Amino acid sequence: MLLITNGKIITRDADNPLIADGALAIDGERIAEVGEGAALQARYPGAQIIDARGRLVMPGFINTHMHYYSTFARGMSLGGKPATTFGEVLRGLWWRLDNCLTLDDVYYSCVGPMIDGVRSGVTSVIDHHASPFAVEGSLFKIAEAAKLFGIRSNLCYEVSDRDGPEIADAGIRENADFSKHCKKQGDDMLTSLFGLHASLTIGQKTLDKALLAASDADAGFHVHAAEGMEDVIDSLDKYGERVVERLFHAGVLSDKSIAVHCVHVTGEELEMLKESRAAVVHNPESNMGNAVGVSPALEMMRRGILVGMGTDGYTADMTESYKAASLIHKHAAGVPSAAWGEPPAMLFDNNRTIMERFIQGTVGVLQAGAYADVIIVDYKPPTPLNAATMNSHILFGVTGRHVDWTIVNGKAVMAERSLVGIDEEALMAASREHAERLWGRI
Repeated sequence: MLLITNGKIITRDADNPLIADGALAIDGERIAEVGEGAALQARYPGAQIIDARGRLVMPGFINTHMHYYSTFARGMSLGGKPATTFGEVLRGLWWRLDNCLTLDDVYYSCVGPMIDGVRSGVTSVIDHHASPFAVEGSLFKIAEAAKLFGIRSNLCYEVSDRDGPEIADAGIRENADFSKHCKKQGDDMLTSLFGLHASLTIGQKTLDKALLAASDADAGFHVHAAEGMEDVIDSLDKYGERVVERLFHAGVLSDKSIAVHCVHVTGEELEMLKESRAAVVHNPESNMGNAVGVSPALEMMRRGILVGMGTDGYTADMTESYKAASLIHKHAAGVPSAAWGEPPAMLFDNNRTIMERFIQGTVGVLQAGAYADVIIVDYKPPTPLNAATMNSHILFGVTGRHVDWTIVNGKAVMAERSLVGIDEEALMAASREHAERLWGRI
């Protein structure tokens, strides 16, 4: 039994949102009890104690759209003409990088963002992967890294026609094989989706094959949708439908699926997203960085669409995306009172709902029976912190660097800012070596 004591417990439980002097009892992989500190210490006298020393105790952050492999682009200079469109970013950067990844690169490209994620209090990640010339076994490599760091993970491979039909077929097989593996394991620490890149790189023949394979695997899809106008123009030219229309009519969208971005969508397409019950993931920093536009995420939420928040590989720290989401919608609307309620709902409520669609247990909340995915945050509020103000404190005061402890599935993976059982220096040195060799191949 593990007992976290002397903490300000932010539970994310609507019936008991904050306990000023609380404690949290963990039995194995699950939370046994949450309550007043003195009562729980008396109830569990033999428990191993972690003294929170007045720090915040919160559910771990959930990232619902990530690209681990993109970390190898950090600091990379490819020369040539600067990109002026999103399509040029894809062709000039990402498709050049992912074409050069080996299976070892796939593994070591995870090291940096996984360390950053654990250090930032991220306990669950839904990742979307591409390595066209190292497809077979790539998801298993990411799973190997996730197991080392102890991160709850949902993985998929992005199927695409951009490198030819044989590689597209290999992507379908990798998704199917990994899905079977996850179902056989039956462990909520590792689950899967069926990845698709985007409408503009997936022809109808490949889409039909993916639909059949995903149906056989009983898996939903994880797909970029209408991120840039290039995707919309391509879909209209080739299929006579906009992107979400095409995905909706094909049967890609369901309550098992994630449609990422959805920046360039019409009101009719929003109704299709709502009808399908697909989740949408908003990635504000990525959208700004790629200059693709502002997602109508607030309108989606007003219409009852489930909208979560991801980082799209731009960062591993969810507090950065939280801050960016709050700012971009105020700026775009020209209204300083916009986007106060929606970003915390995306991050703290909807990300939990999305993750729970793919696992059997409960995450994102500190309550009895939920998985013990817990972080301890060293933040001393300069003004009163209570249930009404806690989201504002996190928005304006907390960053990933404030996280001292990260506990996943009841196991401490970071204790007082030190990763448990991980040789960070050796792993990061290996990451740099692999990145440098990859840069030389591009």
